[in-house]
Amino acid sequence: MKRALASAVFALAVTGCASTAGDTSAPLTPLSRYSLQVEPGLDRIALAVHDQGLSSNQQFALRELAMRYAVSGASQIRVEAPAGDDPVAIEQAYAVRAYLQSSGVPGERIQMAAYAAPDPRAPVLAGFETLRASIRNCSAEPRNMGARLSNQGSGGFGCAVTSNMAAQIADPRDILGARPMTPADSGRAAVVFDNYRKGQASSTPQEPLVEGQIARAVE
Repeated sequence: MKRALASAVFALAVTGCASTAGDTSAPLTPLSRYSLQVEPGLDRIALAVHDQGLSSNQQFALRELAMRYAVSGASQIRVEAPAGDDPVAIEQAYAVRAYLQSSGVPGERIQMAAYAAPDPRAPVLAGFETLRASIRNCSAEPRNMGARLSNQGSGGFGCAVTSNMAAQIADPRDILGARPMTPADSGRAAVVFDNYRKGQASSTPQEPLVEGQIARAVE
């Protein structure tokens, strides 16, 4: 009887080890199922072609585009004119290029191109490729809120949290990795350590508080 019981226990142990060893996939968790991801995007504006050149609204839109491009990290900004022989459209495209340069965009980063348009007087396009955070449609995720005999999260658990984080991230490039840090101010640190070694105050001297100074500053 003891030998039979020992054989049964040994068989169960061997079976359990075999099933554990054969399953090499890591269990899905909310962090692995719904991780932050990015997808390509496009920041582009369309500018109607005018015989009088760029309007004030178009100039404002180009300034805003140049500001977004400056902080985007994109390599190039693309100006596209409608394909055809319309001299006004071509002139407007080069006016867009000139205005972007005057707004701080380096000329070597502005790429001129043409696109197939149904009308030679179609709008001039200006824009650049961007990254945007991928936001899932959590309402379409499968979920089962019934009774479970395990500690595993239900389907859809973690989707809303991850999607809310993705919607609030100002720069999607931060999802790909940390930004490079500027070097430390070693000169200031050397001054502080030198004062500390001499037994002097290492903090910056504070300005004397003059009565009424804060009230005058607020006014």
